[in-house]
Amino acid sequence: MADLFEALEPPRVPLAERMRPQSLDEVAGQAHLLGPGKPLRLAFESGKPHSMILWGPPGVGKTTLARLMAQGFDAEFVALSAVFSGVKEIREAIQQAQAAKSRGRHTILFVDEVHRFNKAQQDAFLPFVEQGLVTFIGATTENPSFEVNSALLSRASVYVLEPLGEQPMAALFERARADACPGLGFDEDARDRLIGFADGDARRLMNLIEQVQVAAETAKVAPVTATFVDEALSRNLRRFDKGGEAFYDQISALHKSVRGSNPDAALYWLCRMLDGGADALYLGRRLVRMAVEDIGLADPRALEITLNACSTYERLGSPEGELALAQATIFLACAAKSNAVYKAYNAARQFVSKDGSRPVPLHLRNAPTKLMKNLGYGKAYRYAHDEPDAYAAGESYLPDGMAPPGWYQPVPRGLEQQIAEKLARLRKLDEEAGEDPGAR
Repeated sequence: MADLFEALEPPRVPLAERMRPQSLDEVAGQAHLLGPGKPLRLAFESGKPHSMILWGPPGVGKTTLARLMAQGFDAEFVALSAVFSGVKEIREAIQQAQAAKSRGRHTILFVDEVHRFNKAQQDAFLPFVEQGLVTFIGATTENPSFEVNSALLSRASVYVLEPLGEQPMAALFERARADACPGLGFDEDARDRLIGFADGDARRLMNLIEQVQVAAETAKVAPVTATFVDEALSRNLRRFDKGGEAFYDQISALHKSVRGSNPDAALYWLCRMLDGGADALYLGRRLVRMAVEDIGLADPRALEITLNACSTYERLGSPEGELALAQATIFLACAAKSNAVYKAYNAARQFVSKDGSRPVPLHLRNAPTKLMKNLGYGKAYRYAHDEPDAYAAGESYLPDGMAPPGWYQPVPRGLEQQIAEKLARLRKLDEEAGEDPGAR
């Protein structure tokens, strides 16, 4: 039995771990933080660690930088993952730091995905950071402004890490290929396809290379081609966090591209989100919102087209229904723009929320009973259809004593230009009737 265990190979260390940088100079990308004279480079050179939040997408070096800091400052490294840790693990980490202090060593406490800790858990670190027992390093993929307590933020510097660019990813690819599969060739298109699938994530690139290596050895394929890469890997590999920062950034980009009347940009962000796995009907609902917020009555067809696009997707599904969403997106981007309805609605809502409960004027009240008629309900109401041009010039429809607020101001574009002309004509009729509409 002992001979059997001796014959077993030790577990293979994943490529991503084998490739983890051992010095700052080996870290890929992040030149804005690690280049000469840049903030993190200066922090390393100073020899004085400070608490910080590392904010960036997965696979860009957050954990690596924390480990290198512990190594560079000759400090104990204690790591927690907010996904798997709670109060018990936090208490144990602090006990380790206290034990290290008794040996004359400082501790760097690294908390991965710190945004997943609740407020009370984040607060638990504060006294130990203030005492200097630990140097706190939190890693997060979410905007720390929203996900990290202000008290903790005020005690830590925030550094933004960026997705790795094409050149750092190409250099990583060559290093990883030489380590994992030196005898396996990759044509240039295959390399570019893998880098594209990795989407700026170094750890993902390492994992993809290992997957392709296994598939190529099994299929006895050499060299690896782009077609083989497509066949070996699943298609849905783009970075897309359906509830996180990237999600809302891309929605914002889509909305602003529509508002900015750029159909190509709008189509790009729509396709980016669909490619990343966004719910197509959620995107459809956002398009409906854009139709009423940014186009409104300048082109009322926008609302109809976006609603029809949603219905079409519900009937056809993917991928056929996505074309209807694309059509709606391009229409919205090209349509005349107006936020007049949006502004008028917000102004009216704000006014009503602060104003008192003004009674309905008697002439506007319904009078279904004799008593109500005797009380004056509906008295002197002018039926618009019986008036010239179906307009009761000079009539008031606001509560008594309320001046016309002028919330709706049509823009001089699209259909609203005609609406503005009509409203101006009606106001002139009111003036000619010799009665201020707000005086009643």
